[in-house]
Parts: sequence; C-alpha cells; structure tokens
Amino acid sequence: MRWVYAALAVWGAIHPMSWFLRWFSENGYDLMGMVDAWHVNAATSGLVWDLTIAAVALTVWIVAEAVQRRAWLGLIAIPATFGIGVSCGLPLYLFLRSGKRG
Repeated sequence: MRWVYAALAVWGAIHPMSWFLRWFSENGYDLMGMVDAWHVNAATSGLVWDLTIAAVALTVWIVAEAVQRRAWLGLIAIPATFGIGVSCGLPLYLFLRSGKRG
C-alpha cells in the first residue's frame, strides 16, 4: 500500500497543479483572482469549504500524531496540503506514516 500512497501523492500534486498553472497562464498570476474563481457559484464554494475543512482535519491529525509519535517528517504534508491540496497532502502523509518506524 505504501507505493500506492506514493503514486496517489504524485498524481495529487501533478494533476491539480496542471489545472492551476493553466488557469494562471490564461488569467495571469493573480492569486486573489483564483480565489474569486473558486467562489463563482454555490457549488464551487461548497467544494472549497469541503476541501478546506478536510485540510484542517488532516492538519490536526498530522500535528497530533507528530507530537505523540515524534514523527516530525510527517509535518511536510501540511504545506503540501495547503500549497497543492488534500489530494497531495493526504496520500503523502499516509506514505510517510507507513514507512519504517524507528
């Protein structure tokens, strides 16, 4: 399963980022413009909030386990989650978590 998580993390980084880069190439590097585009209608706003809540829940889990297990490497999944998305951060964390334990 560990390598399935790795493959999903790579896919979760590349696929969404390709759409973000396409948007930037068409609209310029306007981060607030992208945020406005995410809220173009109720369906997209709902999806943004769904993913935001999932990202916060994942972050709480990562931090709690990092402190409890002293598994600090897992913390790199937090910037991946907020910088790319849950589609990268969650499988990345599962990949790191499933590795050898000290």
